[in-house]
Amino acid sequence: MPEKTIVIGLGPVPKKLVEGELGRSVDFVETPGPEDYAKAEGAIVRAAVKVGPAELDSMPNLKVIARTGVGVDDVDVDAATEREIPVAITPGVNSTAVAEGAFAHMLQLVKSLGPLTEIVRSGGWTERTSVPVGDLDGATLGIVGFGNIGRRVKAIAEAFGMTVLAYDPLAEVPRANRAETVDEILRASDIVTLHVPLLESTRHMIDSRAVKTMKDGAILINTSRGGLIDEDAALAGLESGKLGGVGLDSFESEPPQPHPLYQHPRTVLSPHVMGLSAKASRATFIAAARAVDAVLKGDRPEATVNEVDRAAEPATVGKGVDQ
Repeated sequence: MPEKTIVIGLGPVPKKLVEGELGRSVDFVETPGPEDYAKAEGAIVRAAVKVGPAELDSMPNLKVIARTGVGVDDVDVDAATEREIPVAITPGVNSTAVAEGAFAHMLQLVKSLGPLTEIVRSGGWTERTSVPVGDLDGATLGIVGFGNIGRRVKAIAEAFGMTVLAYDPLAEVPRANRAETVDEILRASDIVTLHVPLLESTRHMIDSRAVKTMKDGAILINTSRGGLIDEDAALAGLESGKLGGVGLDSFESEPPQPHPLYQHPRTVLSPHVMGLSAKASRATFIAAARAVDAVLKGDRPEATVNEVDRAAEPATVGKGVDQ
């Protein structure tokens, strides 16, 4: 009987969910040891698991990496490309979950649910009108990044009766919603939500200058990558009143180091889980397993962030898969 192909999980990957997509000729190893690394021909990689040259050297037979999600901050794509290993991603499968998460943060802040909850709990009913309750209806929402998630955010925003502006230097934005610069978004929006990858060009795109450009009392939401926001600048904006609230699902470092921004009463925090709803998680794992299966069968995954000679040219190479 021929020896089975080894595919490993780097980070928690549910065996029962992915093995059905990988087929009977594949043995999926949830908790791999050194021997499994040495034999592995495929790896399904969770967020925050680092895959650099040392890790790649420990997997000399590796043919494909499938990242659950679209961020590859912790995967050395150049090192993988040098070894002719495609790095597949799973764009689109959690777009609705992340978009809903952005709106959960918005509603929490606009409707002041945290302070109002405390008023009820503490018996301060007579103080209830001292806490501002805002509206999404009629507000202007600025979307930075108009990929899969940005487009879904737009659809939800319009259902709330919001005016939508969107900026993306690559994606096609409807003329009625198009902003020509990020500054145009910042100046015009009551709420700004970020949906772009973390690149050198986007790191700290929201810095002290950007905060000063925003409307007084604007709300800033980030369910994308933590490095997009200078957290010191965001804190200064809250303390000065320039910002009316900050919602974060991602952080400068993860797990985050203590920062006074996280203690401010006008922040809403979640531990980078808005894209991990039950439905989205299942779809993400299945998509990653299918990407591995495709390469092992000599086919191409639906989306990769690099181009290698080993496989056929991928259907998507780093475009249109932002968030």
